[in-house]
Amino acid sequence: MKSAVETLNPTRVRLTVEVPFEELKDSLDAAYKKINDQVTVKGFRKGKIPARVIDQRFGRGAVLEEAVNDALPKFYTEAVNEGELNVLGQPEVDIKELKDGELLSFTAEVDIRPEITIPDYSGIEVTVDAAEVDDEDIDKSVEQLRDRFATTSTVERAAAEGDVVTVDLEARIDGEVLEDGVANGVDYVIGSGDLLDGIDDAVTGLEAGGEATFTSELKGGSAEGRAAEVTVKVTEVKTRELPELDDEFAQTASEFDTLEELRADSRKRLVSMKQYDQATQAQERVLDELLKLVEVPIPEKLLADEVETRKHNLEHHQLPQMGMGIEQYLQIQGKTQEEFDSETSEQAVKGIKTQFILDELVNKEKLNVNQEELTEHLMRRAQSSGMSPDQFAQAVVEGGQVPMLVGEVARGKALALVVEAAKVVDTNGETVDLDDEDDEVEGDTETAEAATETVEAAEDKADEAGGSEDKPTA
Repeated sequence: MKSAVETLNPTRVRLTVEVPFEELKDSLDAAYKKINDQVTVKGFRKGKIPARVIDQRFGRGAVLEEAVNDALPKFYTEAVNEGELNVLGQPEVDIKELKDGELLSFTAEVDIRPEITIPDYSGIEVTVDAAEVDDEDIDKSVEQLRDRFATTSTVERAAAEGDVVTVDLEARIDGEVLEDGVANGVDYVIGSGDLLDGIDDAVTGLEAGGEATFTSELKGGSAEGRAAEVTVKVTEVKTRELPELDDEFAQTASEFDTLEELRADSRKRLVSMKQYDQATQAQERVLDELLKLVEVPIPEKLLADEVETRKHNLEHHQLPQMGMGIEQYLQIQGKTQEEFDSETSEQAVKGIKTQFILDELVNKEKLNVNQEELTEHLMRRAQSSGMSPDQFAQAVVEGGQVPMLVGEVARGKALALVVEAAKVVDTNGETVDLDDEDDEVEGDTETAEAATETVEAAEDKADEAGGSEDKPTA
């Protein structure tokens, strides 16, 4: 076999392959055997029909076609290996010549990974939010805890702000009650803003048995985003009593003996959360700066396939689960079809660039993934998918997706390297040490795992309802 490689552009090549006919012998034998097993000819036992009879009865062309179909993958793979190509996707094959007893010639056009040069990235500098926690933040945190320990008691009076009302709701559009527009026995704290816009005004002043109607934009269900006429009936009014903020409350609501200890713990937790947010911001912003530094040609077919996959996942998987179609989704997002298409393409380009650049860094820095890192990543992915680790691992193995998970972890480690080399400052101009031992995310493994999440977001994000079909399913 002889092969030659022609570069069509930085991301696509054409392979020209010539195969002497004698190298097709094994495939020809396999073709005769396959036809033998499928047909019957009077006077011959099944599977014992001579080749000349098969040629006469079914045509030599049918045999040659079967043999070529069998041989092409093998010779294509040999040509790819001979050319040391890193191919992407399936080739477009064209049989140029097939001379019986002489020669098989074909071409195969296929996308390849572009050659990427990673420049010095040590000069990257990004700014993140300051991890500042003030007394107001602590007050809010303690108040939220206090709110969870509130007690209620039924009162016979008109509902007022801060009261808990039990209500029945019924939503209509164009006079028709929605199938999923009825809810009974819903508890709502007046003024919390946790339900429908307009409900506060509607229920304030109503006693048990009172009823009101108001117009509101629905926040969920089959008519999400549409204006509906909502009837609300108050069935019970309850007053809320908050516990006193004292040492007794601290002992009831936590493991601490004093309110001061509880507040100190709240401060520590809030600082940790903000430090984690800093780390996430740093990874996202360092990645964005790295993408700006590197020129990456994008294979056209790969991009088209990625865009199509993202649209398909959104329109046929995510949106149906939310009970809406693409038109309603675009209306809620306030986007035109053209804007949606443009954003989807931009997201796909970013995902492809991220993978190419970080894969090149993995190779350049010779990064490996050990079993502990893979297991930790698998358990996190299992948790986010709602599956048990065993179920998720089984789905990964059966779907042949172990290399995909290994790649995710390796790219996370590559990004962690770049973040480590970057200068990260907060909005106060202070240098942020992402390796601080007091951080919630500490050590190389945790930093790499957090970076892996950032990489996944860049690769997989498909607007607000992102997703990927290649993820394991139960």
